[in-house]
Amino acid sequence: MSIEQRIGNIEERNRRVESDKAWETSLLRRLSILVLTYLVVVVFMYFSKIEKPFLNAIVPSMAFVLSTLTLPFIKKWWLKKNK
Repeated sequence: MSIEQRIGNIEERNRRVESDKAWETSLLRRLSILVLTYLVVVVFMYFSKIEKPFLNAIVPSMAFVLSTLTLPFIKKWWLKKNK
């Protein structure tokens, strides 16, 4: 494999990694996770005969979304500690 091909492969990989990172931090991803989690929890609570499933599903949905977020200050601390 030539150097040009290797550099091209590395640049293509970098573009994919940048796209993946952009998706991970996107608002659309966060909203999608929130909505899908909410719907799953509502369905579960409805069939489990839990009172007010539409209202009670908010808390676990929000908690799950918060757990998926990257916490910048913790990430910065972790990266500094593990250099």
